[in-house]
This record gives sequence, structure tokens and C-alpha cells, in this order.
Amino acid sequence: MPTAKTWLTSDEQDLWRTYLAMTRRLSEALERQLHEDAGFSLGDYGILVHLSEAPGGRLRMSELACATVSSRSRLSHAARRLEATGWIRRLDCTDDGRGTYAEITPAGRAALEAAAPGHVAAVRSLFLGTLDDTSVAALRTVADRVLAALEGNPETGDPCG
Repeated sequence: MPTAKTWLTSDEQDLWRTYLAMTRRLSEALERQLHEDAGFSLGDYGILVHLSEAPGGRLRMSELACATVSSRSRLSHAARRLEATGWIRRLDCTDDGRGTYAEITPAGRAALEAAAPGHVAAVRSLFLGTLDDTSVAALRTVADRVLAALEGNPETGDPCG
């Protein structure tokens, strides 16, 4: 028979379900906005953002998987799709010959720059605009603590671990 520690308390269950509903609905809304306005996914947007911010617009695929919190397999499929659109290119690593780089192309930068204003407006409207400064600071603390607990934990499938 389950013990009291097995189950969440009523307050814990309510918070957990609210958190799940919030993150799912927010992700769906942002996904929909990007798809309707720019024709690509939230995941694709994240890949393009990370590449655009990297020195030379280039990251090793393993670094990009870590940055986008994607499995290498999922990233490989997304990279193949983005490469077909002409928004990124994949290059062999010449320094060690074992890895692959992903690099944003000028067309990828243009697509990202076109999508960014609508996406930023949606993030502000649906998320940041609902929070005051105290809430932002508290949420930052909570997010940092949870991410620290997840990083490098073999149970989480952390692409960086």
C-alpha cells in the first residue's frame, strides 16, 4: 500500500498540474504563433537563435543539442530539415574529424530576423507581461534551482550530461 510520501499533497498536486498546464499551453501558443507567422517550429527557432548567437554562427552538433535541450537524434532530424530549407548547413569538424558543425546561413539569419519581432511580442504578451519584477526574480530563482537539480542527472536524459 502506498505511503503518505508516495503521493503529492493536495497543494503539491494543484501546483504541479497548474505548472504543467501553464507550460504546455504557453508552448502550444508560441508554437502556433511561430508556425502561423513564420512557417517554422519553436524548436527550429531555438536552433536558429543559438546558432545566430554563436561565434561565427557555428556550433558543434553536440553543443547545439545541449543548448537546445534536444537529444542528438532529434537535433539531427531538425538539422536535416533546416538544411533542406537552406537555413543551416552542416560541416565536418576539421580539427578532430569526428564531429559535425551546424552553421546558420544568411537565409537562416534572414528567416530568424523576420520571425523574431512576432515571437518576442508573443513572449512578452503571454508570459513576461503577466509578471511583475518580484515574480520575475522569484521565477528566475525557481528555474535556476530546478535546472541545477536536473543538470548532469542520469535519470533526466540530459543531453549535456
